[in-house]
Amino acid sequence: MSPVLPVSDFDYAYPEDLIATVPAEPRDSSRLLVVDRAASRVEHAVFRDLPRFLRPGDCLVLNRTKVVPCRLLGRKSTGGKADLLLVRETAPAEWTALASGFKAGQTLEFPDGMIARVEGLTPDGEYRLRFASADVRPYLAEHGLPPLPPYIAKKRLASRADAERYQTVYARDAGSIAAPTAGLHFTPEVFAGLKAAGIRTAFVTLHVGRGTFRPIVGEDADAHVMLPERYEVEASEAERMLAARAAGGRLIAVGTTATRTLETLAARPEGLGPGSGASALYIRPGHRFRAVDALLTNFHLPRSTPLMLASAFAGRERLLAAYEDAVARRYRLFSFGDATLLL
Repeated sequence: MSPVLPVSDFDYAYPEDLIATVPAEPRDSSRLLVVDRAASRVEHAVFRDLPRFLRPGDCLVLNRTKVVPCRLLGRKSTGGKADLLLVRETAPAEWTALASGFKAGQTLEFPDGMIARVEGLTPDGEYRLRFASADVRPYLAEHGLPPLPPYIAKKRLASRADAERYQTVYARDAGSIAAPTAGLHFTPEVFAGLKAAGIRTAFVTLHVGRGTFRPIVGEDADAHVMLPERYEVEASEAERMLAARAAGGRLIAVGTTATRTLETLAARPEGLGPGSGASALYIRPGHRFRAVDALLTNFHLPRSTPLMLASAFAGRERLLAAYEDAVARRYRLFSFGDATLLL
């Protein structure tokens, strides 16, 4: 049987040296690829130019989740290295983690005497860990490393110095194991420029978990199932969005996580508004967007669910043609790379 949505249709080539392993400095000096769907036009700009591509009354919707420094380096009691990414706190002193090579019953030793025991595997393939102390979050704040994506981590070691830069300047609610990277380009100066141009802002929270970056397995992308991720939109923030729309403004989602939050809420019988819960919404070509009018996002990995979402919004052929142009112009790619604005 032929795949409904062949994942190979969402592939593209790029040289490895375009993977950004360090962020642009300053943040707003990153490049911005602007794709205007209505005009069938592509423009090349710098991120700090963002206000000139928007209209007075538009509303940017940003995800203010905060990344937890959840990567831990230690040793197994047998002597080997223990390198893991904590994913979820399931009970006091109990967490699940992504790692490889662990066995049930092993003891893991971390700096300053923190100890954990491997209890086994979850059905989703995460290791179950029980720590000797319930004070894991304070320990992470002092000893954890930023959870840089694997394609960066394999090129260089993460450091405590990455903690500030792998975080948006407006991060507030701790809970993510990856950054909402479309927001990494914003600076106080960009926000000041947006305000001066009459462009509003509103915030949502979606805690980025495995659901955002879990790879698609198999050739049929339509068969992929998203893992749920927690979200919350406060009444005051929803009111800002609804007021902007009522006045004729557009909602510009900053990133795929903000997009999935807005589209999850908009699909309810009561429509867009405040709410909280867990979103497992999988947006791929064929999705009808109810809330998002424009999308500001980074470049995404081939065959990934964020690329599916961006393709659903901009059109696969149009988006991949823009990516090909960006690669030819040597845009920097992925989490620490440049941005795209899909209008």
